[in-house]
Amino acid sequence: MAEEEVSAATAGVEGAEAAPDERESSAYQVRVEDPDVRWYVIHTLTGHEQKVKAAVDRAVEERSLGGLIYGVLVPAEEVTTQTKQGKGVRKKVFFPGYVLVQMKVSEESWGFVRRTAGVTGFVGSGAAPTPLSDEEVQIVLDQVEGRKPQIEVEFDFEESDIVNITSGPFANFSGVVEEIYPDRGKCKIMVTVFGRATAVELDIAEVEKAR
Repeated sequence: MAEEEVSAATAGVEGAEAAPDERESSAYQVRVEDPDVRWYVIHTLTGHEQKVKAAVDRAVEERSLGGLIYGVLVPAEEVTTQTKQGKGVRKKVFFPGYVLVQMKVSEESWGFVRRTAGVTGFVGSGAAPTPLSDEEVQIVLDQVEGRKPQIEVEFDFEESDIVNITSGPFANFSGVVEEIYPDRGKCKIMVTVFGRATAVELDIAEVEKAR
């Protein structure tokens, strides 16, 4: 991934497990005055982002790398999931397969990070990693801080499908899906009540596709 690609990625964080916990969202905005301390992007195996972060954080404490590595960030947002079994919360990573590390590049720091389990390399051209610009870093931090809590609802029906209502005041009724609002966890169902078609808005978790 070239430096230009990093710029594109940071500008479009949409697709990338509420903002990260308080420690992540605030601690990494502390500016380090040393001009040699920059933010870099690490390639990781997809799904290993948090493991890499934990390993580097642990090494900073145990191996006295604090003077070389200042922070590790996995940009993510908190997503509330809603299923038939209930609600849960998980973290949704903005950039699967990438981790940001604030460090002073030296043989020791670079070598340690590269040897960390799950790391496949640094983003950069040639032999040396390429640091992010201050503007790119700020874009990521602004996204992390500005994200609103998201709701992610699992459902298996589409508009115009016939569904059964499983709970709530319309339990045991059937109807036709008019609209779905995944961002609100809601759907509009056309139900026949007293011989008349009536549109009702329900929680998606109260509805299942008719079999």
